[in-house]
Amino acid sequence: MTPAILFQDARALVLDKPAGLKVHPGPRGGSSVEDWFPALRFGRRDGPWLAHRLDADTSGCLVLARTKTALRMMQAAFAAGAVRKTYWAIVRGGPDAESGTVTAKLLKRTARTGWRMVVDPAGQDAITEWRVGGRGPSAAWLILSPHTGRTHQLRVHCAHLGCPIIGDAVYGAAGPKLHLMSRAITVPLDPPVTAVAPPPPHMQAALRACGARW
Repeated sequence: MTPAILFQDARALVLDKPAGLKVHPGPRGGSSVEDWFPALRFGRRDGPWLAHRLDADTSGCLVLARTKTALRMMQAAFAAGAVRKTYWAIVRGGPDAESGTVTAKLLKRTARTGWRMVVDPAGQDAITEWRVGGRGPSAAWLILSPHTGRTHQLRVHCAHLGCPIIGDAVYGAAGPKLHLMSRAITVPLDPPVTAVAPPPPHMQAALRACGARW
């Protein structure tokens, strides 16, 4: 069964990617969004193509291009930082302030136990705007707007704020599924490619406890 289609026209599809599904198989193989590409061609001979990536554990809006021309335009928009992206996260505790911007640079560090992204002045620029959407007894709902697209950026920046995302075993503590979703996206083509994803089932109770409605 293919994921829900949030947006569709001759240029693009926006899928509601389930949490836990990789966007492509990678060196280890396994199930991925690419398994659905034949069913998503809708009579075309080739495509679609990934316009960007989401972590396997992140759910929500994933943009696919249906033509090579659209793919080039979308990739240019992502590279230029022109794509508007909104993520929802449930974090442990919560920041002291109600809004702010994280500008902590990120660097990939590899050890025998694996790799992770770390805050390091020698790293690449990484900028995330954030605001508190609501608070619960021991958690907060953050609305995140990344201005850059570094690997694990939102996960590291939330941990850097002192409130790691629930379910993040790498930058926080092991627990339930990662409580991070790509809530909305707008790619500035003419006309725009835009979509909003519903919260995944595993995040809904925590979001309601923090006052979220959708």
